[in-house]
Amino acid sequence: MQSFAQLGVSRAVAAALSRRGIDEPFPVQRLVLGDVLDGRDVLVKSPTGSGKTLAFGIALVERIQPGDRGPAGLIVAPTRELASQIAGELRDIAGARGLRVAAVYGGVGMREQATRAARSHIVVATPGRLEDQLQRRAFSLDSVRILVLDEADRMLDMGFRPAIDRIVEACPAERQTLLFSATLDGVAGKLAARYTTQPVRHENVRNEADGPRQVEHRFVPVRDGARLEALVAELDSERQDRALVFVRTKRGADRLVKRLGALGVESLAIHGNKSQRQRDQALARFQSGGINTLVATDVAARGIDVDGVTHVINFDPPDDHDAYVHRVGRTARAGASGIGITLVSPGERHEMRQLAHRLGLHKEFGVVGDHAGARASQHTGQRSGRPPRPRRRRARSNAA
Repeated sequence: MQSFAQLGVSRAVAAALSRRGIDEPFPVQRLVLGDVLDGRDVLVKSPTGSGKTLAFGIALVERIQPGDRGPAGLIVAPTRELASQIAGELRDIAGARGLRVAAVYGGVGMREQATRAARSHIVVATPGRLEDQLQRRAFSLDSVRILVLDEADRMLDMGFRPAIDRIVEACPAERQTLLFSATLDGVAGKLAARYTTQPVRHENVRNEADGPRQVEHRFVPVRDGARLEALVAELDSERQDRALVFVRTKRGADRLVKRLGALGVESLAIHGNKSQRQRDQALARFQSGGINTLVATDVAARGIDVDGVTHVINFDPPDDHDAYVHRVGRTARAGASGIGITLVSPGERHEMRQLAHRLGLHKEFGVVGDHAGARASQHTGQRSGRPPRPRRRRARSNAA
């Protein structure tokens, strides 16, 4: 197995990685680093949690010099949380080579943010706020030598195509472009072809259609009106350490947090109507173990990259195959194991059966169709005439 040094990573950066306990490259890093360090454009199909942030981050840090005019590197990501996490992950390895990293996203003051970005070597930005800053002429992209489009498929899904076109146009034509996406088909593939020059294409070996390999997939039948009790039962499981619960709407997320609180389960919500400070605080408490249940909408959760998420629970079923893969991809990250649970009511059974078959999870779904009535009775709360009140779960310590 190749080491970071054998891939061309400098001693300073390798040492910074080692201090974080990262001594061997992940597969996507071994695939990508050589070509990127050689200055080639690359297209990378790789699922979330595969180590792709360091795959492009290490390369930027190695190719950009402390004396370069900035920003020399630009990373565009779909959400505030993802942009913040990328910047945080790169700061220590960038510091090892005397480079500065700045994050540019909405929800925080523009002036101070612009000042930091103008003085930085690498900018990590969301499309909307980056355009706002460019229109104010807070800084320019004239010095960008390396452009990274991270999670390009999700940026397209979120309607950022026009903004991305304008951002790419603002960068020099003579640049290196790295595009990372969960899919390189359809519109994402056309985008990749338009923005790159003779790119090298890489695909991480994991088959996303089958879902993450280290994930135990479960479909839990619930009766109408008993979904909350089913969720509490899963959260009270001895196997559960840190759970991410998905709902469809912002209002639904806030409502679920209140309902869980009434049953003694502490949780926080993260969604687009929360301020950036509220979102950062909720994510920080989840990361530190201050709470172990986070309720999220699909868009807000795109940037969540938290180690140790043992359970992803679809309180509201995902809309489609891609949404399922994205949600469950929040667990079993970087070689760990995890559990993906989807609550399925009778009215949702047909649609979810089709989704499960497309994912190759027909065996896992079989219990819903064959034994739904018997399994669902576990979550009706009818034995005592009222929903069972769960044990009050203690927040875990930071060491958990």
